[in-house]
Amino acid sequence: MEVTGLSLGQPAEERDRRGERSTGRRLRGAIAHYLGRAIVSGAIAPGEKLTGEVANAEALDVSRSAYREAVQALAAKGLVESRTKAGTRVLPRSRWNLLDPDVLAWAFSGEPDPGFVHDLFELRAIVEPAAARLAAERREKQDIAALKAALAKMRRHTLATEAGRSADREFHDALLQATRNSALTTLSASIGAAVSWTTQFKQRTKALPRDAVPDHVRVSDAIAAGDPDAAEEAMRALIDLAFRDTRHSMDGAAD
Repeated sequence: MEVTGLSLGQPAEERDRRGERSTGRRLRGAIAHYLGRAIVSGAIAPGEKLTGEVANAEALDVSRSAYREAVQALAAKGLVESRTKAGTRVLPRSRWNLLDPDVLAWAFSGEPDPGFVHDLFELRAIVEPAAARLAAERREKQDIAALKAALAKMRRHTLATEAGRSADREFHDALLQATRNSALTTLSASIGAAVSWTTQFKQRTKALPRDAVPDHVRVSDAIAAGDPDAAEEAMRALIDLAFRDTRHSMDGAAD
């Protein structure tokens, strides 16, 4: 498939002539974003072959090296595979790194698949209550301070703002850090991205149905008190309520 319709600013030769190397990373990111969105949305289907590097670089009005590096970034996320003489094909969804923050962003840049949204909440329901239990058992003073600092910013900015959603990510990151489990902390970026995108998704057509900060306060208080049972229960309730809000938002969009 030949890709067209992407506006990346100045022509490649003009960018090269002006020596704007600082734009290189942004350019590669823009190409990867364009292709990634098309793949995740299904506009470019699994098994479909991308037109050759030269044709697509010309269609997007970018250098071959920028296009090649963008495709390499997609390959690292499991979306495509390039083979000598066989070209570049989109891999089956089962091969995609669905928890990669960029892939999550592409999934939510349009109308996400309801099944995938459900899967994300199911994953959170498996991981985060257990993480909250560990955090209550292993937390240290700096962990409690990090949770409280994130809560303060969530209250100040609210989850209707990017600053508030960033604080929400910091809260969940602090919780995972408090587990002292290096394998769990590697999920921090993925969990944080999932939390942020689903929160943003819930309010795309109307305001959030309720204030979720008290739910986070109950989790934080239980962790600070060193109560594993209460922490696990509070986190499970937080996720259940968030999923309920999300389903309400999705049902409303379908009306």
